[in-house]
Amino acid sequence: MHSPPLPPRPRSLLLITGLVGASLSLVLLVLVLVTVRWSPLMSLDTTVAESLHRNAVSEPGLVHVNRVLTDWVWDPWTMRVLTAVVVIALWWRGSRLLAGWVAATSLLATLVQQGLKAAVGRERPRWLDPVDSAHYAAFPSGHVMTAVVTCGLLMWLLRLHGAQQAVVWGALVLAVISVAGVAFTRVYLGVHWLSDVVGGVLLGGTVVALSVAGYDGYARRSRRRSGDEGSRS
Repeated sequence: MHSPPLPPRPRSLLLITGLVGASLSLVLLVLVLVTVRWSPLMSLDTTVAESLHRNAVSEPGLVHVNRVLTDWVWDPWTMRVLTAVVVIALWWRGSRLLAGWVAATSLLATLVQQGLKAAVGRERPRWLDPVDSAHYAAFPSGHVMTAVVTCGLLMWLLRLHGAQQAVVWGALVLAVISVAGVAFTRVYLGVHWLSDVVGGVLLGGTVVALSVAGYDGYARRSRRRSGDEGSRS
């Protein structure tokens, strides 16, 4: 089994710790506001949803494009298959700890997402003339959260393995387009509120940040123990 890849430098660790704290605070804030149905947020959700729905009803061609994107390109199962391919590749190359870590993070994200959906129990938008449909509760958006977790993990893996800067930037552009794109499709198709997709982004980012911080701590302890054992031998 290969040893864990080198973790981020101390400055990066401080950044990760800050991101974890900030994302957790924002997640809790949005969760509380959605749960208590804070009036300004509910009003914003309704205004955005109604505006986009009016456009969707009058643009069947655009609706079709958005449905293809949300049901195939950025579907959660598409993202999970992509994650599975990466996990298999890591395992094949001998990075079994990292493969298991990525798989466990993806599974944790799914469990958190489904648990919050059940706990919050928020209804999806309802329309007399729907252009699409979806099941289960609305908050958080599973499509968005899964996209954030998948893209975040892939970006982290590229950095861990020292990918060229051009590759990293190209992947970052694709990640931003994917997350923003799937968030838009879910609200445009009338199956989510704006705060659902915002919650999905924040929750997905929190899961990735916690996973990266956890792996960083484990890798540093492992290398410290290896160094101590080497100095004693």
